[in-house]
Amino acid sequence: MTTNTLRIAFVGLGSMGMGMAKNLLAKGHTVIGVDMNADAGAALRAAGGQTAPSPKDAAAQADALVMVVVNADQVETVLFGADGAIGALPQGRVVMQCATVPPGFSKSLGERLAAAGHPLLDAPLSGGRARADTGELTIMSSGEAAAYDQAQPILDAVAAKVYRLGDTPGIGSLVKTVNQLLAGVHIAAAAEAMALGTKAGADPRALYDVISNSAGNSWMFTNRVPHMLDGDYTPLSAVDIFVKDLGLVLDTGRAVKQALPLAAAAHQLFLMASAAGWGRIDDSAVVKIYEQMGEFDIAERAGKRS
Repeated sequence: MTTNTLRIAFVGLGSMGMGMAKNLLAKGHTVIGVDMNADAGAALRAAGGQTAPSPKDAAAQADALVMVVVNADQVETVLFGADGAIGALPQGRVVMQCATVPPGFSKSLGERLAAAGHPLLDAPLSGGRARADTGELTIMSSGEAAAYDQAQPILDAVAAKVYRLGDTPGIGSLVKTVNQLLAGVHIAAAAEAMALGTKAGADPRALYDVISNSAGNSWMFTNRVPHMLDGDYTPLSAVDIFVKDLGLVLDTGRAVKQALPLAAAAHQLFLMASAAGWGRIDDSAVVKIYEQMGEFDIAERAGKRS
């Protein structure tokens, strides 16, 4: 392993993973990608990367393994499944785990990987596709010094802010869980606010402009409400992601006996949206619950639908 460029096994070439992989390529690293979507693999190759049929194949002779998958089950499969990476990854190489997973899972995973001879960097992400594309993600991380030492070239390529929150895996995932509580509640609140204003007769575009420049604003309001105004629910982050993530929030609350009534209410709203058939479209589609109940359409009133 050199101090300048790495050979990186990269599993998960979705909306955030692809941007991260391309930024690693731009910094001169070798990226061997793995994704079930053949189009994603083709896009990585077009950008100068390589692909492999399995995590095991990608990890052979790699200097580091990065996972940008959806949940703990996928992490488990990538590492320890029939074609898992751990049996092939050279001893001592860092594993950087970026999925939103339970804090307890990250802590246990760190212990299991240490026993197998690999340091774990618990490194969940924030910033969405836009900041993944520009290499300006925020990373909420924890892990031992050896994990940071090995992963530093990767962090430099993909992130604008890296928070080092502790020397034990699990703390990074805990802080990401808190972030997801706020993100989910803010999206649900934005949907409820736009529904109220639109149903009561305010022009939804004017409402968006006013709130975006007033004390009631939030990052999620500014980012997600334009999707509602345009009726464009292309999945940048899906409803089902928040069904999962707010579920993790509530599980964490139960574990420490902390009541989370706002998170629970938001979770129910995302569950309703998923049950209505909108689980795979953009998370801003949670507003459709209000539109369906109130028999109105925000995009139509905003002039985007006839």
